[in-house]
Amino acid sequence: MQTKLTLRDFSLAIALVAVCTIFALLSPQFLGARNLSLLMTELSITATLAMGMLLIILPGHIDLSAGSGVGLLGGIASVLIFEHGWPAPCALGLALLTGIAIWFGMGSVIVRENVPSFIITLGGLLVFKGLFWLVIHNATIPVVQGGKTNLYSLLTTYYLPSTFGYLLAAAIITCIVFGYLRARRVRREAGLQVEDAEMAFYKLFLTAQVLLLFVVIANQFRGVPLPALILGLVSFIIHVLTTHTPFGRYLYAIGGNQEAAVISGIAVEKTVTIAFCIMGAVVAITGFMQTAYSGASTTTVGELMELDAIAACVIGGVSLNGGRGTVLGVLFGALLMSCLLNGMTLLAVSPEFKYIARGLVLSVAVWMDVRLSR
Repeated sequence: MQTKLTLRDFSLAIALVAVCTIFALLSPQFLGARNLSLLMTELSITATLAMGMLLIILPGHIDLSAGSGVGLLGGIASVLIFEHGWPAPCALGLALLTGIAIWFGMGSVIVRENVPSFIITLGGLLVFKGLFWLVIHNATIPVVQGGKTNLYSLLTTYYLPSTFGYLLAAAIITCIVFGYLRARRVRREAGLQVEDAEMAFYKLFLTAQVLLLFVVIANQFRGVPLPALILGLVSFIIHVLTTHTPFGRYLYAIGGNQEAAVISGIAVEKTVTIAFCIMGAVVAITGFMQTAYSGASTTTVGELMELDAIAACVIGGVSLNGGRGTVLGVLFGALLMSCLLNGMTLLAVSPEFKYIARGLVLSVAVWMDVRLSR
């Protein structure tokens, strides 16, 4: 099967290269090993939240409460560990279950009462922000006390040894190749068209090169950061759910035409509610990483992260109307957002201009989504 590539297919890559080139010229530290390692961690946190947002946007909904939820759930775990003496695994587990329960409640109200998700999650944004400040007593709850490390603090301070990084990359590449070859064989046996062999080889070769380059760059500092592994696991799960399960097909169907999905017998309420439950788990995981990366649970943790996640999705080709979007596209969108924020930080751009830049990027991304959807 021949695939005709257009400029639109490369637009995101071109924009990413342009942004990185500009920041590299303005600040040579941008391509330094230490900064690239920090960029990997920042990307992992933003992209993980964007993975959950993808599941919400695919059926045509939105979640404006994710950023406040990140702060709240991270704050709950911090208070349990450092004020009440809970073991870190128990505190993180309870916060995770709390996130799932809260988002299950919001999803149930949205689908059963037919209330716009925009309104419910906007209310959640305010409620969670207030609860977050109450939980941490409007104070700062440190992640590390007495110089002792724990599971919570290790989330963003642990790095995989260099040898294990290469072994992990080799294992992932092997799995990708065998998985692709198996899918290709199944399609051929079913009498379906398969991708051109030369194009398939180039894609697999490029994927392998990117993974190896990632490990090489990471090993120049301390190794592959743990958040990158968490992102890889979350992305893999979301990819499998959206492309290889009935649940994923239902999400696309609901976003494409909800009435047709209902007529086809799809359990719309159940599917959307499950998507919100998964979002709750993703918000909790992101909250743990963001709080650990900040070094403490403060009133600003998670602020505006929902907008970064939405922007990453839209930039990556996810339609706000639902029914269109991929994990790979979201990863590229998150990378572009992370590079933009990281570069502005290196250049010591003032906070007000950072807000302006983020707002412009989100506005332009939504405008392009509307234009391309016509």
